[in-house]
Amino acid sequence: MLERIVRCCTRALPMSAIAVSLLAACGPNTNAPPDIAETSTNNFVGSTECQSCHEAQFDDWRGSHHELAMQVATADTVLGNFSGVEFEHFDVTSILFKDGNRFLARTENAKGDVEDFEVTHTFGVYPLQQYLVEFADGRKQALQIIWDSRALEEGGQRWYHLYPDEPVTAEDPLHWTGPYFNWNYACAECHSTDLDVNYDIATDSFNTSYSEISVGCEACHGPGSRHIEAARGGQLFSDTGLEVDLHDRRNSAWIMNPDTGIAALDRPDTRQQQPESCGRCHARRSTISEHYEYDKPLLDTHMVSLLEQHLYFPDGRILDEVYVYGSFVQSKMYLRGVTCSDCHNPHSGALKTGPDANAVCSQCHLASKFASAEHSRLDPGNCVDCHMPATTYMGVDDRRDHSFRLPNTASDPDHYGATISAARGASGNAALSASLIDLETPAIVRATMLTMLSAPLDEVSSTLLLAQVNDADPLVRIGALRSLRQQAPELRMAAGSHLLRDPVRSVRMEAALTYAEYRDLLPAIDARAYADAASDYRSALLGAASRAESMLNLADFETANGDTAAAERYLRHAMKLAPRSAPVAHSWGLFLVRNGDSEQALVNLRQAADLQPENRRFVYVYGVALNSLGYNEDALKWLGDAFVRFPEDFNIGWALATMLRDDGQNNESLRVARELQGVYPDAANVAALIESQEP
Repeated sequence: MLERIVRCCTRALPMSAIAVSLLAACGPNTNAPPDIAETSTNNFVGSTECQSCHEAQFDDWRGSHHELAMQVATADTVLGNFSGVEFEHFDVTSILFKDGNRFLARTENAKGDVEDFEVTHTFGVYPLQQYLVEFADGRKQALQIIWDSRALEEGGQRWYHLYPDEPVTAEDPLHWTGPYFNWNYACAECHSTDLDVNYDIATDSFNTSYSEISVGCEACHGPGSRHIEAARGGQLFSDTGLEVDLHDRRNSAWIMNPDTGIAALDRPDTRQQQPESCGRCHARRSTISEHYEYDKPLLDTHMVSLLEQHLYFPDGRILDEVYVYGSFVQSKMYLRGVTCSDCHNPHSGALKTGPDANAVCSQCHLASKFASAEHSRLDPGNCVDCHMPATTYMGVDDRRDHSFRLPNTASDPDHYGATISAARGASGNAALSASLIDLETPAIVRATMLTMLSAPLDEVSSTLLLAQVNDADPLVRIGALRSLRQQAPELRMAAGSHLLRDPVRSVRMEAALTYAEYRDLLPAIDARAYADAASDYRSALLGAASRAESMLNLADFETANGDTAAAERYLRHAMKLAPRSAPVAHSWGLFLVRNGDSEQALVNLRQAADLQPENRRFVYVYGVALNSLGYNEDALKWLGDAFVRFPEDFNIGWALATMLRDDGQNNESLRVARELQGVYPDAANVAALIESQEP
């Protein structure tokens, strides 16, 4: 499923930075006159209001991928061929045609029947264009039949299906009418300005609105009415009226070092607001606040994905479509102060040096040194193909990796990728701990490594983990909290609860989730902070209430807080949204176990394991449930088969070994325990189990 979801994102923005300040003076000023700074309401006014004073920037923006991110479907905006073209995809024949000025698609509906749908909006422009259909409940859904807008000689000017090699039936959650192709939740924030999703959980409907249909000036600079008021009042340079200062290069410059051939900033402590602002859309992330807050850290309004196995290769290279931020913050460029507009024209989306991607590198890397045969004997001067290899997403869209890594990191035993690769296959606590000590390891990498520490921890790993909760980078604090949730309760309570008072919202949310079960045992100051952190967590998930996974997480949270009625309410909504979802079946099964309906719970837990047999957690829980209800023989067979498939899974191996011991099968128990010890040599409980059974 994860591999398929790779292709379902409907964003077609280029990998360019989002706009920086239009004037060097356009930054927030805390000394602004009170009539402007304190009493004026800051409203969105639209990009056309910016044109008269910022004509050059406005002209750059005109025709850019940002301006064309979403448009009303008209003869001028629709690029696809709607002349009655038939398009076949497995057993479904769709027709793209026109009726007067209306653009229509005759294709399969949510019930599997053929229906005519009107295309109301275009989505993106190049190298592909998608088409949105609006439904009576306010949903806009993106068709999976897409127009390839590249030139004919490049293979374009054709219709293609996002999943060309597999059928996507109406029952499939990846059908175009399903949640993964829903514009309101999945796409709109990054294709429009000042979005309000407005989802009604009671009616399962949307009333989504925006101030500007596409990505306008205020999507990046914030609402503009106070800026205009300041300009008209002659106070522009004492109060710009803008809520965010995107001019990362004010009072700093790149100075070339002729000896190394590499430029360095003359002020190395220069701020990097642009990656935080651009990351709002150019990152793999989820939204955690009702409204975007300008000039705040990205993690205050969004939860950024770490280097998870289905998103990144072990060495951090992009695998899934992750939209730049997660790879960029791994890079030495980022650590040295490079910001988005050092390479990109933020208003046009083009490279600052023109269409030659390699030319932008020579701004900071002397061509005489780096575009030479001595530097690269294979392809001198071709920087980007070597250091920024491209991956194709959505069939035709080539995206470049922004980690700017050396080309051999995948096979370098000294790179952090080797540690992550080993830890993905088995316990790698010792190697992970060694990498975590190195503060030169990028924060997003250290955060990822923390989540990979396998329980149980030895003393060294435990001490290291507890120290990470105080790291300066909020991503590392998040990683530490996620790791603590996997450890024994006494380790969780040893440190970290003060993060319920963290200044960054995403950290507070993570802390609320970590300490929900132990909220009554918290120190007084943290116990008082828990309610607000829990409120942050609830608000974030209710903001995504149209997604079943959000409802499951919220139900689990309310269960931990002892609110069974709320948990049941959210679980039932999840079942309504996704009746054939394995995670939903699993969560409902666990809820039934807790509330005494064990036999029906088994049915749901088995359904989850059958729907997702590769999910070892679902497999493990069903096996434990069988044993708990007295089906010992069935449990042993189930977990025995599971241990063959997942020999590195500690929980499955430990459960099987102890159940075999309790069943009197000491030899088999000893065999399993020894296999488990081979993977987890430092696990004291496994060693004790072996010692207790050895002759």
